[in-house]
Amino acid sequence: MTFDTEQRKIYHARLMYARPFIDSLDFANNGQEIGGEVPVAELPRLQDVLENPQGVLQYRVSGGVDNLGSHFLDISVIGQCQLRCQRCLSGMDYPINLATRLLLRDQASLDGQGTQELTDEADEPDSILAEAQLDVLNLLEDEILLSLPFSPKHPTGVCQVTGGENRPHQQAQEAPKAPHPFATLAQLKRN
Repeated sequence: MTFDTEQRKIYHARLMYARPFIDSLDFANNGQEIGGEVPVAELPRLQDVLENPQGVLQYRVSGGVDNLGSHFLDISVIGQCQLRCQRCLSGMDYPINLATRLLLRDQASLDGQGTQELTDEADEPDSILAEAQLDVLNLLEDEILLSLPFSPKHPTGVCQVTGGENRPHQQAQEAPKAPHPFATLAQLKRN
């Protein structure tokens, strides 16, 4: 809120959500936790795959150290967004119920081994580079994007035909057959 001292008017500004940043290793080492809500519209890379930017997602990020001394972040995101169905191109509600664990790797451990070794372990959770200023919303957005289906579709039989249009295979069956384009040439040849 700002105040105009000359005309004595109060202006209300839209509140922006503060982007939370954490020191990921310190956060995990101290077993800290952060949570809150973020509007879907505040996640810009997610906008490319959404039908509309309405909705709010609830998130929680918890840090810790496992029995092997590995630092990790547990991430959970719950909410709903609206994706575009690739069959009928209309909006479809898609529930987000994400729970994942990310191991934190420091640059020293990455220097000793190639990134190929990190990704080859099928049983090991995904890893990220530990950062002193980790943007929590960017991390959440990455995980949400990875969890979304590549080609979202309504279940079979649920898609609604819009605007009185039929699907292409139905149009071919129901449309009257047009005369063959060379039919008149065939008639001329016979004459």
